[in-house]
Amino acid sequence: MRHYITILALLVYNITLSQIAVSGKILDNDGAPIFGATISYNLEKTSTKGGTVTGDDGQFNFELSKTGNYQISVSYIGMKSQSLTKSFNQFTDYDLGTISLQESVEQLQSVEVIGRARTDYNSDYSFSATKVAIANKELPQAITSVTKELIADRLAFQVPDAVKTVSNVSVTGLYNHYNIRGITQGDDGQVLNGMRTRQYYFLQPITSHLERVEVIKGPSSVTFSSADPGGTVNMVTKKPLKEKRSEVSLTTGSFSTIRATADFTGPLNESKTLLYRFNAAIQEADSFRDVVNNNAILFSPSLSYIPNETTSLNVELIYSDAVGNLDRGQPIFGAFNGEYDLDSTPITMNVGASSDHYKNKEFIFMANFSKKLTDNLGFNAQFMKQTWDEDMAEHRVGGSIVDIEGNVIPTLARLRYEERQQYWETDNFSTYFTYDIKTEKITNKILVGYDATRWERKIGAGFLRARRYLTVDGGQANFDPENADYFEQIVIDGITIPKPAAAYFNLENPFNGARDVSDYNLSELSIPANLNTSGGIYIQNQFKVGKFSALVNLRYETFTDIFDYKGNEQEFKNNALVPRFGLTYEISNSISAYGTYLEGFQPHSNTVSLSPSAEGFVWAASPARFDPLESSLTEFGAKGEFLNGKIFANLAIFNITQKNILLGDTYDLENLTTRGEQRSRGFEMDISGYISSNFQLTASYGFADAEIVEDAIEEYIGEPIGGAPKHNGNIWGRYDFTNETLKGVGFGLGAQFMDERYTWYNPTYDTDRLLLPSYTVFDAAVYYKPNNTGMQLTLKLNNLFDETYWLGGLNPSRLGPGAPRNVLLNATYKF
Repeated sequence: MRHYITILALLVYNITLSQIAVSGKILDNDGAPIFGATISYNLEKTSTKGGTVTGDDGQFNFELSKTGNYQISVSYIGMKSQSLTKSFNQFTDYDLGTISLQESVEQLQSVEVIGRARTDYNSDYSFSATKVAIANKELPQAITSVTKELIADRLAFQVPDAVKTVSNVSVTGLYNHYNIRGITQGDDGQVLNGMRTRQYYFLQPITSHLERVEVIKGPSSVTFSSADPGGTVNMVTKKPLKEKRSEVSLTTGSFSTIRATADFTGPLNESKTLLYRFNAAIQEADSFRDVVNNNAILFSPSLSYIPNETTSLNVELIYSDAVGNLDRGQPIFGAFNGEYDLDSTPITMNVGASSDHYKNKEFIFMANFSKKLTDNLGFNAQFMKQTWDEDMAEHRVGGSIVDIEGNVIPTLARLRYEERQQYWETDNFSTYFTYDIKTEKITNKILVGYDATRWERKIGAGFLRARRYLTVDGGQANFDPENADYFEQIVIDGITIPKPAAAYFNLENPFNGARDVSDYNLSELSIPANLNTSGGIYIQNQFKVGKFSALVNLRYETFTDIFDYKGNEQEFKNNALVPRFGLTYEISNSISAYGTYLEGFQPHSNTVSLSPSAEGFVWAASPARFDPLESSLTEFGAKGEFLNGKIFANLAIFNITQKNILLGDTYDLENLTTRGEQRSRGFEMDISGYISSNFQLTASYGFADAEIVEDAIEEYIGEPIGGAPKHNGNIWGRYDFTNETLKGVGFGLGAQFMDERYTWYNPTYDTDRLLLPSYTVFDAAVYYKPNNTGMQLTLKLNNLFDETYWLGGLNPSRLGPGAPRNVLLNATYKF
């Protein structure tokens, strides 16, 4: 027995000796201990890795089971990271002593060629709002960034899922289309890395290649040329990093969802002057909506060349191929007879056929170049080329079915059918010089530049259409009971009706199978080619004197729209002088107050649909003959950074006006006017960051009182703007356990509240409007990170309590219901 005790004691002793105990202390530059700093270690040339965090006194300790050379990294939000190599060659205790971290001053690039190194919910700078990098706390305008870390924690694979955490942002339906600060976007296309693309917003873009999604509030025409008055959603792509990072991710879940993504970055040479990044994603997914799917594939390689401190170049390519359905939304059949019962049809209902499709293919090439000519003078240039192809076939609600006497049959809907192809090519060019002056009392940054854009809808666009009712001579027309013999007739359930040109949908016997369209009487319509060009010269000056800093811009823009390009050309020209004035006062080191005034403009070009009334111009004429949409913003706010940069907050009050809105019937082009005016006033706040080292939080609240000030229909004056909720609020938090029992386990919980709002098309569109109810939806997630594996498992439950709700809608026959309760399971491996 004594021998066994001796052997056991020796084993315990040897195990104790076989551990290396490492300790130390982390302080800030003022000598104060840092709570929650991250210490990570990696044994060279092996997969052995691990880490810990500091306690309240800044102390840390961890144990190693192997000897060798270790790379140790120390990081904390708002501080410069430190790395060191340490040899642990004996099984003994090591004290690394005191490690001091210095406050981080972001090395602001003139153009974004290197990726963001932070790995949290905050992004403390933006390039897009001012053309050059500027700290968000110094920008006199509200801007909210949704980082890739927040996107990943929420498993937000598409942009609308990402931006729903931002104050005063709501989607108008099932598209990539938003109401921001009470104003619904009118511009088709996306802003990518601060440059405008051109395409329709029907399919939602995926987020796997995005570093962050920025919502820049208010009209930003001084920066982006033509821009929406409420705000701009700018997608910023991932750029190469100087450190090696690799990540693969697999996801499956409800609605037959299967996804895979990959993200690799790092240096390509020892001097780290040539960097790369490669992102890829693939998705196969159905929907809770009948015969709707959303499949996508994306590849995005990127290279950065930084030979010295004065020169940098980044080039990237984005290839996206999306195949799905143009989901026009849930139809409420009661809209045809004056009844608006949201429960009259299930939220799953889609009148489309399984043979329908919506395909778009997109190529984007981008290049950013920066050269520091002297210590004060710099040159910067950006270029983007985009090609975009659309191929669509769809059945959608065309109107009510009537009998031969003109009486509405409430259980039947007349369908319309379209096949459409379009081809776009877009070029963007931006070049500017910067000149910096810095003295002990004054900092002055001057920027002078020129932007040029060219987007062309190519020759060959057009569509085949079947709609309304068939006439005996093979035409299509609205039914007239007084001339019933002029229309072909069929009998359904013993009722004689005029024959629809396409098909009909029976609410009591729904059919979503493949439809034979060979007997449809398809009309051929061409979509004329269209060329739109713009050029803008601008000057910007950001200067700081003491606690005051100011941002002043002036931009002169010319805008040309050529309808029926290379055909019977009609040319329309517009120009605008766009100012911005902003002032920021530094109340303390962590809090600043600001005020700003800026203007915006949007020519009524045939390349955009600035209002529902502009739809008829696609093939008939150019709306550019009307005066441009003009807007202005007055905004006051405060920004703060707290807990040593861990928490960032923005509060703002705003007043936005826009006028020269197109009003009238979309197909009565001669009687359209631009007498409309809208106004939105409100308040908003956005807060994000670390409450503690293991608890991240983002929260927002928005209030917008958006109403019609002037309209062609007098009774609409004073009514709410379609698509605009008065209140919205969002919260999301992630908490990771640090005790030994639950270490590696975390959970996330969030909620979104959206106030009631009217469908978007009314009252600027000649249909009855529908008030959609308010809703609150909860989401939850559980995370598990096995120690020393680089892997994380995520189980995400969306719409926790299975709420029935509607995101938005264009009109009562095109509503966008939210998804019922669904689950996603994700595995991510970083190495």
